[in-house]
Amino acid sequence: MTKSVSKPLVMLSVLAVIGALGLVFALRRGTYGESWQNGRRILTVGPKDDLQAAINAAQLGDTIVVQAGTIFKGGFVLPVKSGSGEIIIQSSRMSELPEGVRVTPAQSALLAKLQSGTNAEPVIRTDPGAHHFRLQGLEISTTTPSVKIYDLVRFGEGRDKQKTRDAAPHDLVIDRCYIHGFDTQDTQRGVAVNSGETTVSNSYSSDIHTVGAEAQAIGGWNGPGPFHIVNNYLEAAGENVMIGGADPGIIGLVPTDIEIRRNYMFKHLSWRVGDPSYAGKHWTVKNILELKNARRVIIDANVFENNWTDAQDGKAILFTVRNQECTAPWSTVENVTFTNNVLKNADGALNLLGKDNEVTASFGKCHPPSASGQGANLEIRNNLFYNIHGIFLQLNGFENVIVDHNTHLQSGNIMTLYGTPVQQFKYVNNLTVRNSNGYGVFGDGTGEGMVALKKFAPNYVFENNVLALADSSLYPRNNYFPASLERVGFVNFEKGDYRLAPSSPFKKSSSDGQPVGCNWEKLGFSATTPK
Repeated sequence: MTKSVSKPLVMLSVLAVIGALGLVFALRRGTYGESWQNGRRILTVGPKDDLQAAINAAQLGDTIVVQAGTIFKGGFVLPVKSGSGEIIIQSSRMSELPEGVRVTPAQSALLAKLQSGTNAEPVIRTDPGAHHFRLQGLEISTTTPSVKIYDLVRFGEGRDKQKTRDAAPHDLVIDRCYIHGFDTQDTQRGVAVNSGETTVSNSYSSDIHTVGAEAQAIGGWNGPGPFHIVNNYLEAAGENVMIGGADPGIIGLVPTDIEIRRNYMFKHLSWRVGDPSYAGKHWTVKNILELKNARRVIIDANVFENNWTDAQDGKAILFTVRNQECTAPWSTVENVTFTNNVLKNADGALNLLGKDNEVTASFGKCHPPSASGQGANLEIRNNLFYNIHGIFLQLNGFENVIVDHNTHLQSGNIMTLYGTPVQQFKYVNNLTVRNSNGYGVFGDGTGEGMVALKKFAPNYVFENNVLALADSSLYPRNNYFPASLERVGFVNFEKGDYRLAPSSPFKKSSSDGQPVGCNWEKLGFSATTPK
C-alpha cells in the first residue's frame, strides 16, 4: 500500500532542500513571510503581520526579521522551544548597527519598535524555562507615557511564581536595543534579570524612574545568573543596577558570576529637587550600583555619574548584604572586584556592610537584626573618585577588603568605621586629601587614625598612601603627609587632572614602584557617551 503525501508537505520539503543548498526563496504564511537563506529559515514580519505568531512558529536556529521603524504592539511572550541553536528577533536594518557599538536614541529609525499599551504588561516576557532567544536592534517602550509599567522586559519571575532553577529562563541576549520610558512616566524597571545565563550589551536604557518605589535600569533577585552587563548606557532613578533587593523564591539562591563592564550609569540633575534644572517630579533616588545578594562579581571600567541624598544618604556604590524579607538567611555579597572605574559627583562613594543589620519584619520570620551570610573578599583597585561631597568609604564588618591604588577626593571623612570590626583590611597605595570638613579615617566613638583602625580593623595594613593635609602623628608610619596640595604634585588639580606630574615626589612611592593612586590609562573613561 502506498502512503500518500500532501502536496503542501512535498512542496515544503523541496523548498527546504533548495534553501539548504544556499538558494533563496520566499512564501507568505498570512501573518509573516518565510524564506530560506544559506540553510537558515528567515521569518519576515511586516507592518501588517503578527509578530507573536512568528515567535510562536519559530524554531531554534530561525531568525525573525522585524520591519524597522514599524510599531508592533504587545506584550510579547517568548515560549519554550526544543532543539539547538537560538531564535534571533532583530530589526530589518540590523546591518546598519555595527557589532560591539552601543546604540543611541539617534538611531531609532533603524530599530523595530515593540510596545505595550496595557498597564503592568511587559513589552517582552518569558514563559517558565524559555531559553536561547536573542533580541537585537529593537526599541522597547510603551505606547504612551500614561501607561504604568513595572518591567519593560521581564526575564523570569519573582519569588511567588518561580520556585526552582529549572523554571528560570536562560541563554537570553539583549544587544543593541533602546529600552526606555518617558520623561514623565512611572516605569519601575528596564530589564528584570530573574534568569539564568543572560547578556545585556551595547544597549541604551533611559527614563527608568518612579515615585515612592525603587526603579532600576537592570535588576534581578530570583535568577542564578551568570549575567553579562557590558557596554550599555544605563539611566535610572532608584538604582541603575541592583542585584538582590528582594528575597528569591529559589531556596539557597545567590546570583553568581556577574560581569558589569564598560557601562555608563547616569542620573539626570533634572530629577534632583532644588537643582536649577529640576523638572518638577520627585522621583525616588537611592544609589547607582547595589549588590545585596551576589557572588563572584566583576565591576570593571565603568563610569558612574551623579548621585545625591534623597531616599538614601547619597552614597553611590553599595555592597550591603541583605536578607531583605527575612526568608533568605544565606544572602551574601562575596568575591567582588571593583576595578578601573570612575565615580564622580556623588554625596558619598562606597558603603560596605558585611551582615544585615536591619530589622525586617515583613514576613515575621526573623529576629532583629536579620540573619544573613557574611560579606567577604572585596577588592577596590585602580579607581578614580572625585567630586565626592561626603564620605569616601563607610565600613561595617565586611571581611577581607583590599583598597589599593585608588585616587579619591572627598569633602567628608576618608573613612567611617563602625559596628563589627573588620578582619583583614588592607588600605595601600592610595592618593587622597584629608578635607577640613572631614575627619580622615574616623572610628565611631573612638577618634581619628590609628585608634579607629585598631578598634574596627585590628589586623589592618595601612601603608604607602598619600594623605595630603593629614596629621602624621595620628596615622601609621610608611605613609606620606604632604602639607599642601601643591606638594602632592598633581598635573592640574584646579582643572580636574588628578594625575601625578613627572616632578611629583610620589611617582614611585607605591609598594610596586609605581605612582601612588590610580593609573589613568586603565580607567573606563571610554564608557562615557553623549546624553
